[in-house]
Amino acid sequence: MVIKVGDYIPDGTFRVMGPTGPNTITVDKLFNDRSVVLFSVPGAFTPKSTYQHVPSYLKNIECFRAAGIDSILCVSPNDAHVMQAWEQHCSVNGRIMMLADNHAEFFATIGLEMDCTRFGIGYRCQRFSLVAKNRLITHLNIEEPGGYAVSNAETILAQLQVPAEAEKGEELA
Repeated sequence: MVIKVGDYIPDGTFRVMGPTGPNTITVDKLFNDRSVVLFSVPGAFTPKSTYQHVPSYLKNIECFRAAGIDSILCVSPNDAHVMQAWEQHCSVNGRIMMLADNHAEFFATIGLEMDCTRFGIGYRCQRFSLVAKNRLITHLNIEEPGGYAVSNAETILAQLQVPAEAEKGEELA
C-alpha cells in the first residue's frame, strides 16, 4: 500500500558514509521530534536528479530553514559509497543528508518501489517528496513515471507557503 498524508514514516534504516565507512542510521534518529523534508530520486548521477532535483533543494536551503524545516534528506536506491561520490559531485557539502537504500527496502515499505529488472537495473523508486513532522506525513508529492513536476523544492515550499529563492527575485549563486 502506498503511503499517504496522515500516515507515519515506518521504522527502517538507511546507510550513510561515515569517517570509517558506511554506517546505519534509523528512521527514529532522522525523523523523531523533527520537521523533515525527504525527497527521493530513482538513481544517483542520473541527469534529472543531478541537474534539476538536487539543485532545486540546494538553492532553497535557507527558505526551508525559514519554514521551520530541521533537515533535508535525499534517498536513492544506491549504496553509501555512490551516495557519497554523488554528494561530492553535486557540491552538497553536508547541506542535504544523502541516504542510501541499496536494496529499495524503505521504498517497498512505503509502496513506492519500482521494478526495473526488465531494464537490468533491479529495483528502484518512484520520484517523490514529502514533509514529515515527528514522522507524521503532512505533505506528499508523487511523480508520474519519468516526471519531474511536483517533487522539486519549489513545490514543497509553495505547500509550506514560503517563497522559493527564484520567486524572491534574488540572484542565485
